[in-house]
Amino acid sequence: MFFKLPLRSAPQRVLRAAALGLCLTAPFVPTAGISAEVQLAAPGASEALTQRLQGASSVLGADPQIDAQELLAAALSDYRTLVQVLYDAGHFAPQVTIRLDGQEAARIEPLNAPRRINQVRITVIPGPSFRFSRAEITPWPSNSDVQRPDGFAVGQPATTGVLRDAGAAGLLAWRRAGHPKARLAHQAITANHRANTLDARLTMAPGAKLRFGTLRLATPSAVRTEAVQRIAGLPTGAVYHPDLVAKSATRLRRTGAFSSVTLRPEDQPNPDGTLDYIATIEDMPPRRLTFGAQLSSSDGIEITTSWMHRNLFGGAEKLRFETRLSGLGGSNDIDGRIALRLDQPATLGPDDNLFYLIEAERLDEEHYTATQARGGIGLRRVYSDQLFAEAGFGFNTILAEDAFGKRRFKYVAGFLRAEYDRRNSRVDATSGYFINARLTPFLGIDGTDDGLQVKLDGRIYHGLGGSDRLVLAGRAQLGSVIGPSLSNTSPTLLFFSGGAGSVRGHEYQSLGVPVGANSAGGRGYLALSGELRGKITDKLSLVGFFDIGYVDSDAFVSSTSQSHSGAGFGLRYDVAGIGPLRVDFAYPVDGGTEDGLQFYIGIGQAF
Repeated sequence: MFFKLPLRSAPQRVLRAAALGLCLTAPFVPTAGISAEVQLAAPGASEALTQRLQGASSVLGADPQIDAQELLAAALSDYRTLVQVLYDAGHFAPQVTIRLDGQEAARIEPLNAPRRINQVRITVIPGPSFRFSRAEITPWPSNSDVQRPDGFAVGQPATTGVLRDAGAAGLLAWRRAGHPKARLAHQAITANHRANTLDARLTMAPGAKLRFGTLRLATPSAVRTEAVQRIAGLPTGAVYHPDLVAKSATRLRRTGAFSSVTLRPEDQPNPDGTLDYIATIEDMPPRRLTFGAQLSSSDGIEITTSWMHRNLFGGAEKLRFETRLSGLGGSNDIDGRIALRLDQPATLGPDDNLFYLIEAERLDEEHYTATQARGGIGLRRVYSDQLFAEAGFGFNTILAEDAFGKRRFKYVAGFLRAEYDRRNSRVDATSGYFINARLTPFLGIDGTDDGLQVKLDGRIYHGLGGSDRLVLAGRAQLGSVIGPSLSNTSPTLLFFSGGAGSVRGHEYQSLGVPVGANSAGGRGYLALSGELRGKITDKLSLVGFFDIGYVDSDAFVSSTSQSHSGAGFGLRYDVAGIGPLRVDFAYPVDGGTEDGLQFYIGIGQAF
């Protein structure tokens, strides 16, 4: 609290004596279980304030079978608790009475405490609402980007919450101006009960303007000290700013090598005007093994596993080994993937990670088979908690067979990928949006054509009502291959539609471009999905959805493109920590299929 005002409901000496007496005599006073009748009345209070009082009361929240001694102790604590709630609401002249079987709780002699309490009556008279007659924070830094709280102004309702916000704003303003040791030096709070006003003057002590010093470790770690300092990137010599401290801590957490990270300043600055920081970190277990599975009626079972080492060489290097095996029990043959990726943090700067990738994959799809191997090197830069980008280049060799026959493709390919995530949740979003874009220019070798592949995935979420029990979700996926003809493009670069990731209700990759009696992937692709998600209970949700997809032999889809659509409903059961368990039932709406009802089971929302 920023201030203390005397309670008008009962003398503090009596309260303290009663509480002390209860502590001393409780072991010797016989008690009995009760079921007391408890009521709280707040004449003149708003419904919202009454609910706050009821929620804060220890007596109202007590076990119905609590004994008399414990109920008396709860009643004594309620005086201060209820008055604090009233102060927070701007009522600085309240009256609180708590009667136990008609006797004021604060005046009950501890040595004569009742053995049984049958009735508790709590009466709260809030009194008038107070307003600020003065609201000052001095001094305030010039050219500060921190705004004073709107409610901290003359004539505005005076509450302890506004006072706390004003004090916090003053500290933040000075700290963002380069004064890490700023503190609240003095507060003068005076209540005028005749005028129902509050005079508030807060005095700040900014302290010296300081620069960042060095970062030291307070706890041992398997990650080398030099690597911790490099990854954190504390800007030694720069003027202090709290956002730079938060960014350094975020960089350390982002590596995944630490379970907790805390950066705190030294108590005293250095003589040269710098301030050193102490890092307290705890290592994560160095290895992690994960397993996942997904089932659909058309695709069969897909199993994924991954193994990761978080600190391979002592510099928080992350080595990730992934495998995938899919098509088990499905309409297609079994295919799989093996990939190895090494990430080296803070290679070119604290926000830059260098990575190496090697991958081998066997694809046995509905309309083509392919065996490919690729390798590459890339750089990942994190711009903020919401935005990152990756760029790199490598090689790719593919042996494929599709509607155009058996061919080999060889590419030297680059890539540029960016992701911007403004969702309020990665596993079950109710607001915000998500954008993932990827450009892959490729240079053909040994007669393979050159070209460019474009992929875009955009998602948006909007909650209806204050509780977000209804959520509208939409997704658009766009793909295009620009440059080579359809027959001279690797089928791994082309696009199909159908399945859990595009149009539900149709079999996986069931829609392509007709080539004779067969089908090939398209150079142009567009898939649109919409969902209405409604909560039945806090855990269970019902979802209705509609999906439509287009595929074209040209680089862009049009009204004459091949298309199909599907619709259905699904159930979601929320599991804390991993997101909802998903079951979807979908039926083809358009597209000339006789596949019938399809079902999909997975973890997390469909998008």
